Amino acid sequence: MTTTVSARTPAGAAARRVLHFTISRGPLVVFAVLLIYLSLESEFFLEWRNIKSILRQSAPDAILASGLAVVVMAGGDDVVVGGIDISIPAAATLGVGLIADQLVGNTPLLWAYLLGAVAIFGVGAANAFLVVYVKLTPLLATLATLVASVGLYRWAIDNRRITVLGNGFVNEVRDGDFLGIPIPALIMLGTLVVVGGIAHRTRFGIRMQAVGGNRSAAEIAGLRPGRYLAASFILASFCGAVASIVLISRGSGLSPGIEERLLVDMVLATFVGAAFSPRRVVTVPGAVAGAILVKALGNGFQLIQVDLFKIGMIKGVLILVVVASSALVGKLRQ
Repeated sequence: MTTTVSARTPAGAAARRVLHFTISRGPLVVFAVLLIYLSLESEFFLEWRNIKSILRQSAPDAILASGLAVVVMAGGDDVVVGGIDISIPAAATLGVGLIADQLVGNTPLLWAYLLGAVAIFGVGAANAFLVVYVKLTPLLATLATLVASVGLYRWAIDNRRITVLGNGFVNEVRDGDFLGIPIPALIMLGTLVVVGGIAHRTRFGIRMQAVGGNRSAAEIAGLRPGRYLAASFILASFCGAVASIVLISRGSGLSPGIEERLLVDMVLATFVGAAFSPRRVVTVPGAVAGAILVKALGNGFQLIQVDLFKIGMIKGVLILVVVASSALVGKLRQ
């Protein structure tokens, strides 16, 4: 005689909770194991000097991930038809290219930055228009603007490396500390306070999350989803504009092709960050924490001299694990 365990029995409910915990927290467990391994393999991994380097290097990824988190919160966590914006790194790179090109031409920093910011917000506005009014899925719309942004900045700067030397502001952001904390980390913290505050502490942010959680229910309640979707893309552009400050300082200019690495790290950080949430949903603080975690892994692998191509492969596998975990958690809730 075969005995089956129903999900409605105490044993079945307990098994379901264990399964849910394993799937939802699985990515964090994997990351924790990897971090422990790296700390044992490299004596420099946990040194304060290296931790400062991780914070400095993770700042642009965290800022970009904050923007993606807002879009996911407004559109829902379905990566196909829900909220997604894969154009943020390309838009930020477009801004960096324009700023760097203007700075080497002796344009004042403020005007150079305004030009870059206008370009970045233009990409965000195009995303909002394509998704809200043209009714394209966010994935297709932002894929289109990603390709357009990459093509535009490569044409504008002739796909060349631009080095910015001798600019005091750029050098200070790159190398400066305040109370022992790297300037890029402080910019990252400021972005977290502003964007996280809007998304999680204001009435607008709460309503935006309601739209992302259940668009039909939000419409019945009298909310206009289009307004919140459009606003999420504009907030993402704000994050791209802030990230451009750190990116141009970190690289002392622009190296073509950085948008590809930024895209991988941004997506990985955003969805890894969902594991930090009690409800296992994407949040701005979680995205920032995820970015620091991802950069720590990359830093550790470099310290133990893992090949860069292998690091990229590992990140690809981790993205698959994280996205699959998120999808499975969604099914378990149904």
